[in-house]
Amino acid sequence: MFDRLISLIGEDKFNLIKTKKVLVLGCGGVGSYVIEGLARSGIENITIVDCDIVDITNLNRQLIALHSTIGKRKVDVMKERILDINPDANVLVLYKRVEQNKIEELKLEEYDYVVDAIDDVKVKVELCKYALKRDVKLIVSTGTAKKMHPEKLEITSLDKTSGDPLAKKMRYLLREYDTKKIKVLTSSEVPIVKGNTLGSSAFVPSSAGLLIASHIILDIATN
Repeated sequence: MFDRLISLIGEDKFNLIKTKKVLVLGCGGVGSYVIEGLARSGIENITIVDCDIVDITNLNRQLIALHSTIGKRKVDVMKERILDINPDANVLVLYKRVEQNKIEELKLEEYDYVVDAIDDVKVKVELCKYALKRDVKLIVSTGTAKKMHPEKLEITSLDKTSGDPLAKKMRYLLREYDTKKIKVLTSSEVPIVKGNTLGSSAFVPSSAGLLIASHIILDIATN
């Protein structure tokens, strides 16, 4: 099933990938593609946290959003999809909201990698603080709305971001912390502001999610 990947990285590295545990917070536009990329790369132990259901407005960008899934819990749809890709996967789903004052309940230190693909800035900041104190490998998506250029996405440290309003706000809120140690998925594209709707494209969130997934797999396979 994974022969094509094994031919690239070797069986030893692939077997190492299979042992890793990943927590993904949010399975929307970015998170769903993170999970898909990980599942198709051999990650078998995945925990997914999300409190939302599939809505018709998700159809333009979210992997799990189809007319047949509207109204269903995103975590359930995502789990079914992962198991359809790899029946050997161990998928734990938590249908809940990540709360700012309950980060410790997630037990981040039990995972090899944690991906933050949620929208709440205050929660993102608390996740960063928690991860820094406990040396958790956290990757934060700083937002892909109002963007049209996936080629301007990159993974870097929070202190090196520019042109990203969400990253800028996080830098300010984390100014007393070492932001060089906070890894983020960011875009240098100037946000497109048109009306009151939070615009989004099909290709920027998906590219961001796959970029995060590739970062995790390459980190495992090259170290």
